[in-house]
Amino acid sequence: MRERTIASHFARAVLGGARRHGYDYSRLLQQLGISPELLDEPRARIAPEQFTQLIKALWLALDDEYLGFGQAPSRPGSFAMMCHAVIHCRSLDKALNRGLLFYSLFPGTPRLTLTHEDEWVRLSLDDSQLWDPDHFLTEALLVIWHRFGSWLIGQRIRLEQATFSYPRPEHGAEYDLLFSCPLEFSRPQSSLLFHSRYLSMPLLQDERTLKHFLEYSPANLLSRPDDGDSLSSRLRRLLSRDSSRWPDLEAVAAHLHISPQTLRRHLREEGSSFQELKDQLRRDIAIYHLSRADLSLQQIAEQLGFSEPSAFHRAFKKWTGLTPGAYRAQEH
Repeated sequence: MRERTIASHFARAVLGGARRHGYDYSRLLQQLGISPELLDEPRARIAPEQFTQLIKALWLALDDEYLGFGQAPSRPGSFAMMCHAVIHCRSLDKALNRGLLFYSLFPGTPRLTLTHEDEWVRLSLDDSQLWDPDHFLTEALLVIWHRFGSWLIGQRIRLEQATFSYPRPEHGAEYDLLFSCPLEFSRPQSSLLFHSRYLSMPLLQDERTLKHFLEYSPANLLSRPDDGDSLSSRLRRLLSRDSSRWPDLEAVAAHLHISPQTLRRHLREEGSSFQELKDQLRRDIAIYHLSRADLSLQQIAEQLGFSEPSAFHRAFKKWTGLTPGAYRAQEH
């Protein structure tokens, strides 16, 4: 189970456009099982499907795929029409350029451009005119175009760098889940850098696969992690293969054919630690089961390797700011 949860920050941020336009979303949050207590707790997390449903519902309520953050609205269905316009292109280069051209036809649309820098390509976003106090639309547009391009060619486009036109935000730790590459803040523009070899790759998708893709996109592109190739990402995949067993750092290092000291050093360089990764995975597994009521609190504690429910209770409150019982109660 590799399902990653979404920080409550993003739920609060996505509601900013709705507040700006005077939309009362209290009933919507109640329907989705997102309580005010959860929204107000900075450490709290929500399930990916909740976040996807929240975005899709706000699109319809605001009649705007930009969720109230752009200069002008993007009517629901615009993204789908863009996808239909590019799906028969022969290469990623043609598809991306046609997709960006599609959006440039609409006044007030955030401008995205592709530029070549020797062997690299930079996808840049002009976010200077956005009403985007929490940078949600900037994050969303960069994530969506990266993951849409990766889906078109059937493989993840490895990002070499992501830059942002603003200082590192308070939720900057979440950016590793969004972009999984070196990050630079307070730069002249927000952009993603990747190798130009991807542009010549053929599209592996067609109208049949596009139909399934559009049932959930682009909302689910925002709600799933970027399965990058950092050591942290690799470790999470390794640990999640069998979450009923929790190997120690020495066992994981042996599996990776490196020393425990080297493993610790590499994780430290990525701003993480083995214990932090394990706790994040246990937190997400706990939230997965708490939101479904398929296991008792004691069964969840046992699956996560806690010797007694009270230890799980303390750990979960430390991770999320809520007790397991309180989290389950607000979900149902």
